[in-house]
Amino acid sequence: MIFRQLFDSASSTYTYLIASRHGGEALIIDPVLEKVDRYLQLVRELDLKLVKAAETHLHADHVTGLGALRDRTHCITVMGEQTHADVVSMRVTEGECIEIEGLSLDVLYTPGHTDDSYSFLMGDRVFTGDTLLIRGTGRTDFQNGSARAQYDSIFGKLLKLPNETLVYPAHDYKGDTVSTIGEERQFNPRLKVGSVDEYVALMNNLKLPDPKMMDVAVPANMHVGLHQDEIARKGWAVSAAEAGTLRGRPDVAIVDLREKSECERHGTIPGSLHAPYLDLQENISEGGMLHELAVATGKRIVFYCAFGERSAMAVQAAQDAGLKTACHIQGGIDAWKKANGPLAR
Repeated sequence: MIFRQLFDSASSTYTYLIASRHGGEALIIDPVLEKVDRYLQLVRELDLKLVKAAETHLHADHVTGLGALRDRTHCITVMGEQTHADVVSMRVTEGECIEIEGLSLDVLYTPGHTDDSYSFLMGDRVFTGDTLLIRGTGRTDFQNGSARAQYDSIFGKLLKLPNETLVYPAHDYKGDTVSTIGEERQFNPRLKVGSVDEYVALMNNLKLPDPKMMDVAVPANMHVGLHQDEIARKGWAVSAAEAGTLRGRPDVAIVDLREKSECERHGTIPGSLHAPYLDLQENISEGGMLHELAVATGKRIVFYCAFGERSAMAVQAAQDAGLKTACHIQGGIDAWKKANGPLAR
């Protein structure tokens, strides 16, 4: 396995790059905008393909690198379903997995620092965001934070992991890089409380100043979505209502780009084909399934995903590959549901 812990000194943020092998797919967790060039250099040096970029929560002390990484690599952006960000490609929730080639991360909902805080468990290690820090815990006094919820997240979920589980947080201000669940249970001063009420009282009396970047970072991190208007201006988008009139036509193929778990959880547009976004380049290249469908049979390809971000990128790639009638459903299946479109399970 390839595992790199990267550090941004300006915000004391840890970013993690993970892959199962050289030449394989990679995932990055909690990227910082100013470090994107460094991440991509490392991706090239290790001969990796960045396919997913995930955030443990909406940060207040730095601007995320999600949007820049998406724009430069066409990777899938991932956050928890409670996120206040305008658009991310994939929203996950408790019990689901974030998967790349050879690796799978279990998704744990661990609110408290913010109401959209998640942790990701991968085998012998857990990426805790700002929920559990090394000898500390994330503050709970803004972004719908809750000391009570954080207590439940830490004592009810994270501290129930095996003692030897490695703890990799999103920040550290003392120079520590890794801990374990057992160490934190034994030595973390904020966990030396006898009840949830005692923890709430402790967290409510920290009296910390706001992060220096808060007024800039929070608004910026809420607006990281791909601007689908540009795709629409090129005539490559249809509304959910328009898509409803195309469904079932013999000259149209509606293509679902989401992953299998998303289809199972949220349903699909009846009659659509499943061709996951990560297989897009293979499918739209000469000899690929979608290329043959468009060229050999003359069908118009209509892509859709969860919120329109992956499908907008897919349309551009398909157009570049010569599939000139390709379009997408703006707003994805989210817009389809709001338009009361039928669903298959």
